[in-house]
Amino acid sequence: MEQCREGGWLKAHGRQRTDSTHILAKIRSLSRTLRVAQTMVYVLNVLSEVTPGWIRAHVPVEWVERYGQRLEEERLPKEEQERTQYANQVGTDGWMLLDALQSPCVPDWMRTLPAVTTLRTIWEQQFEAQEQGGQWRKEPVLPAAQLVTSPYDLDARNGKKRSTFWTGYKVHFTQTCDEDAPQLITAVQTTAAPLSDEGIISAIHADLAEKELLPDQHLVDSGYVTIANLVQSQSDHEVDLVGPTLKTHWYQAETGYDLTHFSIDWEAETVTCPQGRTSSSWTPIQEANKSLIKVKFSINDCKVCPSRTLCTGTPRRSMTLHPKEQMQALFAAREREHTAAFKETYRHRAGIEGVHSQGVRTMELRRSRYIGLRKTHLAHVAIAAAMNLVQLTRLPEGRSTRASPYFSFQAGDEASSLRESF
Repeated sequence: MEQCREGGWLKAHGRQRTDSTHILAKIRSLSRTLRVAQTMVYVLNVLSEVTPGWIRAHVPVEWVERYGQRLEEERLPKEEQERTQYANQVGTDGWMLLDALQSPCVPDWMRTLPAVTTLRTIWEQQFEAQEQGGQWRKEPVLPAAQLVTSPYDLDARNGKKRSTFWTGYKVHFTQTCDEDAPQLITAVQTTAAPLSDEGIISAIHADLAEKELLPDQHLVDSGYVTIANLVQSQSDHEVDLVGPTLKTHWYQAETGYDLTHFSIDWEAETVTCPQGRTSSSWTPIQEANKSLIKVKFSINDCKVCPSRTLCTGTPRRSMTLHPKEQMQALFAAREREHTAAFKETYRHRAGIEGVHSQGVRTMELRRSRYIGLRKTHLAHVAIAAAMNLVQLTRLPEGRSTRASPYFSFQAGDEASSLRESF
């Protein structure tokens, strides 16, 4: 990137685009039942290597049949009741092993083995506490972002995006997309699979700011565009976040009085409805670490309103507002979406799909080659650097996409000279 900057191919400001794609971890996807059983296999294998004498003295012989062979989903019980009994048996075995490791005669290094720590973590997530019986939970109590999905990769998580389910990670590539310059990847973020796109925008902008490569316009899809991101991008980094905003799913949005039909007086802290009635309450609240405003209208006004069916299905209309700056940013973004200038600018975002396709088809981006988030991220940085080199070799040919063998042959001499100079 430093050489690209020196060569004049990479500059700050301008336009950049970001999108994400799913990454499969270098492990099997495991069901909850197979996960706990495989964890027992894992910890017993580790203990057998580092302290075989202790294993012979403390592990029941029947465990050989239960955990001595490779476990497969097809071999587990199919009926729910039998499956629960099997999971509870595995849970009992795990608690017994953990209790044995807490014996005073067990050295500290055995208790703190990573495999033992992993066993304890997964048991706490999948089973009730020992004081409460230690039985199999019907559902984990933690969100997907915190649940360990495999004892072999503690960073991999289960993710879902529309109809796609996977175990692993998510990678975000940010790329320049100015028409008069090569399209180069400027930032790479690798996250856990369940982390939403909206939560990574601040990290991307901080990374670009550190490199002095912040764009003037940042093109993203609707998953990145939130009220908070619209305001924060502009206020913290003077970056115009460009993308379609998520639409509301209230029935008023299509056939009745949605929020755009109401007039908000921020100084007087009142809202006026399309029929001219003023709100009866304005209450600032904190909800999910967000500052919001709850607005309600009078029941007496709403129940006699001739347009009530267009406005609310309850005795009175209520609404939730964000702070003034955020609401104004949202209204401005939605208004801009309907302009020709927005369509002309936003068409440049589509090219980021080709970046993912190139990485998947030519550089094995889809599946991680390594265990863990840090190594997986390092591989993504290497892939991004490789894709940038491919872009630079196409500069003499005046193109940024793949070409036919004949075209590449004719332009081969100029491309070779650039590769040697770089």
